[in-house]
Amino acid sequence: QVYVVESGGGLVQAGGSLTLSCATSGRTFSSHSMGWFRQAPGKEREFVASVSWNGGATNYAESVKGRFTISRDGAKNTMFLLMNNLKPEDTAVYYCAVGRYPYSAGVDSIYDYWGQGTQVTVSS
Repeated sequence: QVYVVESGGGLVQAGGSLTLSCATSGRTFSSHSMGWFRQAPGKEREFVASVSWNGGATNYAESVKGRFTISRDGAKNTMFLLMNNLKPEDTAVYYCAVGRYPYSAGVDSIYDYWGQGTQVTVSS
């Protein structure tokens, strides 16, 4: 059984920071990319960021470039999303996902395992 669990969400004021974590278990994903997606109320799920199998390549949505940083610890099967200078429009449920390939981008159909999500709320 594969488990993907996000943590670290919460309520923060605009301009503040949060760090999300994603822990996986049940199998090793050291050769797989990983990514973060988010879904705001009434909107489609959207890509936020992805990281390659070895952490050497990253991709970001334009809306978060320069503010968010994705990273991973392959040895511990964990991934992180450091979110700085948060804005009210960043409010959403954030999902961690494990990619099918060593390198991934923003297409959610190539992610096979998903967490249940963690709520991030940014107040103005």
